[in-house]
Amino acid sequence: MELLFVHGALVRDGAWWWQPTADLLHETTGIRSRAVALPSCGEAEFGGIESGTPEGGLVEDAAALRRALDGVDPDAGAIVVGHSYGGTVIAEAGHHPAVRNLVLVSSYLPAVGQAQAGIMSGESDPVTIADRGDGTLGVSGYDAYSFGARFLQDADTATQRAAWERVTAQSATAFVTPTTRAGWQGVDSTAIVCTDDCSTSVALQREHAARATRYVELPTGHHPFITRPDLVVEQLTALLG
Repeated sequence: MELLFVHGALVRDGAWWWQPTADLLHETTGIRSRAVALPSCGEAEFGGIESGTPEGGLVEDAAALRRALDGVDPDAGAIVVGHSYGGTVIAEAGHHPAVRNLVLVSSYLPAVGQAQAGIMSGESDPVTIADRGDGTLGVSGYDAYSFGARFLQDADTATQRAAWERVTAQSATAFVTPTTRAGWQGVDSTAIVCTDDCSTSVALQREHAARATRYVELPTGHHPFITRPDLVVEQLTALLG
């Protein structure tokens, strides 16, 4: 069994975000994790080097996930974990024979035809995102302190600063492209609702979590795989039978 992590919007370096849970998961189960690089966040590789420039959008991100799944031993299978926007990437990637389970963390299970921007449009206190004028979007009005308070209020200051260093611009097309597939349908799925999340409302989380096979609520902020890896590993371990 392998685990693939698909990170959220407007950040890079998925391996860093997932590392606390990756380490604990490997220690307790032997399962190794890897993070999917998202082209729309500037993580497309050319000659083995990240371009640093956002390329493509949702379609290209979904293709990157499918390529990663193509490398999974089909007999072993994979658990795919999507965080926030990562759930929309999973949906657009469609069904893949290597996928055994999905885990959606403060994330989305969009119906066909839904775009990320539309999903987020009903939030009463939306994260401020601005058009950068070059085909990309970025968070607006935040600094290391306010970003930490909004997205990682349950983490220490050093972790909040390290997270802020990984905030990046992202292709606008990642947000406005409607999904053409619903890769979560017909696949065993666990949705994790983060009840202390200051970024995504609990109401929106629950709306999407209700589409999963099952869902659990954890008393964490937006990134439980950083702040409470023990709780995330508990959910992952339950999938191993």
